[in-house]
Amino acid sequence: MRFTSLTIELIRARPRLMVWIVVLLQAVLWLIVPLMLYRSPPDNLAIALAFGREYQVGTDLGPPLAFWLADIAFRAAGNHMFGVYVLAQLCAVATFWTLYQLARAMVGGQQAVLAILLTMTITVFSWPGVEFGPLVLARPLWALLLLHSWQLIGQHRRNVWFAWSIEAGLLLLTTSAAIGLLILVAGFAVSTEQGRRTLKSFDPLFALSVIVVLALPYLIWLIRADIVVLPHWPVLADLGARTMHWGMLLGGLFLAMSVIAILVVLNTGWFAREGEDAPIIYRPPVDLLARNFVYFFAVAPGLAGSLISGFFGLDRVAGGAGIVLLMSGLAVIVAAGDLVALRHQRLLRSVWAAAIVIPALVVFASSIFLPWTGGGEAATSAPATAIARFFGDSFERRTNLRLPAVAGDAQLASLVSLARGRPHLYLDATPERTPWMSSEKFNQGGGVVVWRASDTAGTPPPDIARRFPGLVPEVPRAFDWLVDGRQPLLRVGWAIVRPKGK
Repeated sequence: MRFTSLTIELIRARPRLMVWIVVLLQAVLWLIVPLMLYRSPPDNLAIALAFGREYQVGTDLGPPLAFWLADIAFRAAGNHMFGVYVLAQLCAVATFWTLYQLARAMVGGQQAVLAILLTMTITVFSWPGVEFGPLVLARPLWALLLLHSWQLIGQHRRNVWFAWSIEAGLLLLTTSAAIGLLILVAGFAVSTEQGRRTLKSFDPLFALSVIVVLALPYLIWLIRADIVVLPHWPVLADLGARTMHWGMLLGGLFLAMSVIAILVVLNTGWFAREGEDAPIIYRPPVDLLARNFVYFFAVAPGLAGSLISGFFGLDRVAGGAGIVLLMSGLAVIVAAGDLVALRHQRLLRSVWAAAIVIPALVVFASSIFLPWTGGGEAATSAPATAIARFFGDSFERRTNLRLPAVAGDAQLASLVSLARGRPHLYLDATPERTPWMSSEKFNQGGGVVVWRASDTAGTPPPDIARRFPGLVPEVPRAFDWLVDGRQPLLRVGWAIVRPKGK
């Protein structure tokens, strides 16, 4: 008697329900993990919130939309990071659901579920996406843009032009790679007969006008700020190293998809037992245009992004791995054929579940056990709430005024900027990055200067002492980490710059 698991039956009978189950479970997982283990925002999220608090049309961090939304979510949650974490997971859910809608239009609902399950194992999607920012917000916008591009080109639905234009405009307000992505979409449309027919109307002109209206404020800011600088072209002697760098970036993308390769190999007939009757997942035939669409957007963004980054020596793939790998799972399913046999169901489920759960276990282990190794500190273990409350209350007790601004060490200052009242962040080492604050304005309104204390007297580092002459340090304040382990307490030196007239 053939055994068919509940998972297979759900994929066959209730594909939408299956997608919602796995996507929501992953979102809940990445809500629980940071709430349990993160006492401060991960990576540069605190700085992003400080920039978003100013509602600038543009900054050196790029287009402003992601930072505005992060600040709105933070305030909506009562100045708690929970709102930003929820926003990040909403982006993940929207990305997968939109990708499912696109896949269902091409390969049917049942195999669309398989495409989602494969995509979720890609490292950039299975590892924590709690650091909300442009790279996270761009994923659902890119997925929506692809869905509506297919509806325009492959299904000739003219009524989605307005939605397509809104998504393109918002993508331009989210990531600097948007122009390149839109060029890829336009290139595919021009290269196909159906695409050229779609463009032979007034609809694209109306869409272009909507995009210009949305992106115009940021474009004006770019022109006025005069920061549009092309990367330096490499000299001939550097081409070998740049080529090697491109190869490493491309290899990193393949490595991110390694679990997909493992699942495909395990599902081949090589390991099948004799006489095994594997359940089959069917789909209607995929037409040539749909195949070309999937393969193009599975390959072209990653190839172009890695080539640009390798040529100009950028640290990561242009556009982000979440953008360039979004169609990879669907491409594998399209290439698999109309009938997909699922062999070794228990083994496949175990490998898939491990790919989803192991990243959370790694975060847990690094937060709990890393401090005991003495090998470094986990930045998310710093008590952000206690730090922000202490310096905000200290300034208010001394001056009877709410803390207006904070400067000094960028990491610590960004944590203090989350205090009640949301003081302005002033990056005194690079003041051009925070145009809403200057040295004169900081000294006039007052604030707190913070740094990592290296002695019990709290002597400020020479560079901070030079930028703030006459600084009188206070007794350093020590804070406990989430897990102290073998690392010393977090000692913060600080000083108050009193407002003029106080």
